[in-house]
Parts: sequence; C-alpha cells; structure tokens
Amino acid sequence: AYVPLDEALSRVVLDCSGRPGIEYHVDYPRARVGDFDIDLIYEFFQGFVNHAQVSLHIDNIRGRNAHHIAETIFKAFGRALRMAVERDPRMEGIMPSTKGTL
Repeated sequence: AYVPLDEALSRVVLDCSGRPGIEYHVDYPRARVGDFDIDLIYEFFQGFVNHAQVSLHIDNIRGRNAHHIAETIFKAFGRALRMAVERDPRMEGIMPSTKGTL
C-alpha cells in the first residue's frame, strides 16, 4: 500500500508467511514528535513482526515532516494488512501459496 500525506509518501508491503522479518527504511528529520520518541515506531513493528510471524517492508519514499511520515507509515500498514488478510472470492478453493508444493 502506498499512502501520501502532503509532502510525505510511504509504502508498506507485508506477507503473512509464517517467517518473521522486517525491512525498515525510514529517516525522520527529528527524534521526537511532541513527547513521542520516534524510535518506538520501529519497536512496535518489530514486536508485531515477531508475534504475527509476517514479513514486513516499510519504506518512506519522501517527506520532511516527521509527523506526516509516521502517519503515512501507519496508514499504509493498516491498508496493507487489510489487503493481506482479506478473503478474495476469486481464490476460493485455491491454495494461496506454493510453499510445500514445489
């Protein structure tokens, strides 16, 4: 999922693979948004990945405002997660993975 907000643009892609992994490529222009420590955003996603056992890629493509960057990441994450777990009626009765079949 790609999400824009003013000058910021982020992309989040995930796979419910059973294999935890995270690639997080975000450079914030400052360490805090108000009283919130920006480092906690990575910690949240690392915890999510470990417990949900998903492969997660987060990329901030552009942005100058730390608040906008963080907001686009969380919104893109929500959209990507919804797409990853939503049933697709076109795939009814079809194995969604080749793992164990090749």
